[in-house]
Amino acid sequence: MKLNRSLVISLVLTVFLSAVYRAMPNRPWGFAPQFAIALFAGALFVKDKKWAFAIPLISMFLSDLLYQALYINGLTEIQGFYTGQWKNYLLFTSLTFFGFFLKSGKPVQVLAASMASPTTFFLVSNFMVWSGGGGLNRPKTFDGLLQCYADAIPFYGNSLIATVVFSAILFGGYYLLQQNNTKKELVK
Repeated sequence: MKLNRSLVISLVLTVFLSAVYRAMPNRPWGFAPQFAIALFAGALFVKDKKWAFAIPLISMFLSDLLYQALYINGLTEIQGFYTGQWKNYLLFTSLTFFGFFLKSGKPVQVLAASMASPTTFFLVSNFMVWSGGGGLNRPKTFDGLLQCYADAIPFYGNSLIATVVFSAILFGGYYLLQQNNTKKELVK
């Protein structure tokens, strides 16, 4: 994949704006573009995997930095940085692997990955919360695990919708950019 100046600027703006959006007060829980960015980066940087993992991680870190600034100034109750956060970052960054399978970028594949990545995150992260205590202190029984999953259903629903919407924007925008570049090459 050839990186041109406009694509690099677009990626930087996407990472920055998604970080700001994720830290916005009163945003619906879970409705954020970070999962879609992980998919898009994985699909875009198949050959240069360090960037595939770095882009979503940078977006997440910047938004957590903003959350922390808001928390310090008493504007939110959500801390940007917390104990065990590295596990969440590791899990989140691993979603980039779904993007590696989107070589063709066909809408059906993008939709499937857009549903698989938040579902995987939901299942694994809530299992980690349940098994590690994670603030809810659900009993270490099967019913406790199911209750932990039930607690997170609103977050999951919003993350699923957001990932589909933001993936459509990112992959669709990239497709249109490629079409525009192809037309310009044909004119030359």
